[in-house]
Amino acid sequence: MVTRGNVVMLCALALLTLGVVMVNSAGMSVAPVGETGQLAPGVDPVTFQSILTSRPSLYAVVAVVAMLVCGVLPTRWLERSAGLRPSHALAILAAALVTILALLLAVYAPGVGRSVNGAARWIVVPIAGSLQPSEIAKWGMVVVIACGAVASGDGLRRFRGGLPILIAVLCLVCAVIVVEDLGTAVLIGGVGVLVLVAAGMRLWWLLATVPVAVAGFVAAVLSSPYRVDRVVSFIDPYRDPQGDGYHMIQSMATIAGGGPFGRGLGHGLQKFGYLPEDTSDFLFAVICEELGLAGASLVIALYGVMFVALAGIVRAADGPVRRLIALGVLLTVAGQATINLFVVTGLGPTKGIALPLLSAGGTGWVLTCAALGLVAAIDRDTERRAVTLGGVREPVAA
Repeated sequence: MVTRGNVVMLCALALLTLGVVMVNSAGMSVAPVGETGQLAPGVDPVTFQSILTSRPSLYAVVAVVAMLVCGVLPTRWLERSAGLRPSHALAILAAALVTILALLLAVYAPGVGRSVNGAARWIVVPIAGSLQPSEIAKWGMVVVIACGAVASGDGLRRFRGGLPILIAVLCLVCAVIVVEDLGTAVLIGGVGVLVLVAAGMRLWWLLATVPVAVAGFVAAVLSSPYRVDRVVSFIDPYRDPQGDGYHMIQSMATIAGGGPFGRGLGHGLQKFGYLPEDTSDFLFAVICEELGLAGASLVIALYGVMFVALAGIVRAADGPVRRLIALGVLLTVAGQATINLFVVTGLGPTKGIALPLLSAGGTGWVLTCAALGLVAAIDRDTERRAVTLGGVREPVAA
């Protein structure tokens, strides 16, 4: 039986497999020499064996294991948070928030944090290499807010009852901005607000915070010269084609070079020192160049099928916590993919947001697959409950 959960996991596996192949292809950093087509001495071409033994393949295996493990977990325990007293829920919320904030700020600790291209976003981890705390914050926020919102019950509709969760979202957003990841901060804030609205928080309270949020966003942009430059280069990339506008111009050139069916897997040219961040933020451009419009359409189709299946799981989920978690996962993956595709295609300023399950990033792959596996488990338990009750779902006790 093909369930919505199975569809989600199959789409995730297909995207992850394509991601491993394309990351290895985009990682080729040496162009052919002369007209002979020979690679430079000492440089091995990307082969099937090299892909299997690469670090991205190892991360992908761990991600698939995480998805399968989370996919068999019983999810009824998630609803137990609905029975917590508000004071206990608040204590757990505070503990989770402090843990996440500590991880985010650890990137600035000497010997612990690691900077790439001037951004301190990683924690050095033995053997694994590095860990990206903003990914933990992004996914941890989904679970924490869902559980906290349901535990608050009717108190969420009162200002004092909903204020602690709003403060938690604000603290996470500010902490992520501190680690120079404004794109993820916007994603966390947007998903957090939408989940709270779905949980029952009064919309006018959230609308009242819009001016403050907009002012904070503008201040975050204006306080950082490189963010201002990104906005200016988005408006007119040819104002500084070799500087701030370089990313967007090269991304457009890479996409245009693919045509209907692409240059062929591994035969892209822009990855050889022209397109920045070709294995991460701009991997979709490499896909367009090597696999053409056909490959790009396949990627978008896989995301579309996944999102439709996730929306079905949200609609059918039993229990408020499970429904909110499934909604948070859908909004996070869909929002991240949309932002990345907008940036790569020139419809938005550069933000440093990776394409889910495709762009290189071990932490992102593992946690995204784990989250999708958990949603698949929610769908499995929903289907089992429907079969047990003869198709009539019994309300889950709080």
